[in-house]
Formats: sequence, C-alpha cells, structure tokens
Amino acid sequence: MEGIVQDKWAIPTNILEAGKHIVPDIVESINHRLDLYKLDKSDFIGIGMGTPGTVNIEAGTVKAAFNLNWEDTQVVGPVIADGVGLPFILDNDANVAALGERWVGAGENNPDVVFITLGTGVGGGIVSAGQLIHGVAGAAGEIGHICVEPNDGFACTCGNHGCLETLTSATGIVRLANKFAEEYEGNSNIKASIDNGDVVTSKDIFVAAEAGDKFALLVVDKFAYYLGFACANIGSTLNPDSIVIGGGVSAAGEFLREKVETYFKKYAFSTVRETTKIKLAVLGNDAGIIGAASLALKFKGE
Repeated sequence: MEGIVQDKWAIPTNILEAGKHIVPDIVESINHRLDLYKLDKSDFIGIGMGTPGTVNIEAGTVKAAFNLNWEDTQVVGPVIADGVGLPFILDNDANVAALGERWVGAGENNPDVVFITLGTGVGGGIVSAGQLIHGVAGAAGEIGHICVEPNDGFACTCGNHGCLETLTSATGIVRLANKFAEEYEGNSNIKASIDNGDVVTSKDIFVAAEAGDKFALLVVDKFAYYLGFACANIGSTLNPDSIVIGGGVSAAGEFLREKVETYFKKYAFSTVRETTKIKLAVLGNDAGIIGAASLALKFKGE
C-alpha cells in the first residue's frame, strides 16, 4: 500500500435541516462515481472518513460537529456502509490528517508522530507505536485545548481561558496583534492598520514580520512562544520522532518553524530536545484524504 491519491472530487456540503442531507449526499456521490467508472466493489477494501466533532468509532457516530450543523449524535458509519455496500470506518478529521502526514508525509512513516493543524482552530492527532491515540472518551489529541496562558488568557469556546487555540489559530494571532497594538508605540504598518480599524489577517502579520515590521515580529514571536511551549510539553510527554505542524497558518513556512523550534528547544527535556524534530507538513489537504483511506487498511489487517 503506497498512499497515492488516484482520483479526487468535491461536492457541496448541505448543512441545512441539522445536516441531515450530508450523509445521503455522500452515499449518492460515491455510488455515482462507482457507476461512472464502472468500478467493481470487490476491488475495494473499504471506505475511511474523517469528520469534525467527537467520534464513536465502534458505533460509527459523530456529535458536536458544529460546522456541519451536527450538534446531536449522527449515525454515519452504518448508513454509508449500507448505502454503498462496503465496510466503513470513521475517525476525527485531525486524527486522519495525522495518519496521512505520518504515513506518506513529513512523518516519513515513523511509528511515533504528533500532528498539529493550525487553522481557524487548532487540532491535533497523536500516533504512538503506529496507532492513533484516542483516550477513554475519544478526546486524546485535543492539542488546541492545552492551556498555555492560565492567568491572563483569552476566553475559549470550550469554556476555559488561555487554550492554545485562542493564541495560535489564525484568529488567535490576530487577537494577539490587537492586544499588543494597544501598548506598542513604534512605527508599524500592521499596527497602523489595526488602529485604523482595517481588517488584518494572520497572513498579513506573517508577511509583515518576514519583511521586518518590528511590531509584527513581536506578535509572531509571542505566537511562536506559545506553540513552542506546547510542543515542548507534548515532546517531553511522548518523545515522538517528530511534531509536524500543518494547516493554513503553517504556510508561513520555515520562518515560523524556526521560531517554534527555538522555544521548543528552550523548554523541552534535554533528551527530547535532541531527538524530537519540529517539522512542517507537506501534504496539505491531501493529508486527511490519505489518512482516512489508511483507516480502511484495518479491514485488510494491515
């Protein structure tokens, strides 16, 4: 098994009426594709899927996937398995992205890899000894909710304050910039934009920092501190081969990775500092596709 994407397509996600159309639309789309290419189901091991929310793998259900309008428990696995006629397995989207990046991405198929995805939120997945870590209630790998600023942190949607997600997501770094802009007195195009009430994005901040804007550099350094601090604690707990950073914010690339690594090395246990690497993800959106497909290998016993 090589983890190579053979074909991919996208369909609209209809979240109306509590998201009840999503699963039937998936079934219809898969069956249409099978018919279109005249594919025999016997050629397939099964179907793997990643989804936001809290997943019950055994039952094939998901709940609290708010961006899909799935607040209550949704039966996903049995419906798709019956509708398509193939074995089906479901897991959290950050977990499957971790599997993909670990298998054929930056993780280089090492059995011990942690994946952190930085986007509108912060997600994560932990692969240890070749297996995803789920925890007793499926909440393992909630890296975005590691508390890194307990005393003066921003409020998080989870109800706590100072979660990593509130500081190192795309919205988190903008929050930091707005906070620092109140006290910063030097010249800065980013600070001027904030003071003018203009919309400033995470990309704007990273681009300005890389160009030498001192205020933007201050913000990015604080961002890197929080992320590096969290990575150090993860590393000292698990000592993985690598901690892989992905998601939209990671587009800042080596400029960001180096800064995160500096703080990681400052706070990690000495052995971890020398053996665990901080890497950038390489698969982009394909990480989730490949990782979800790899779930189906369970049906083949691989």
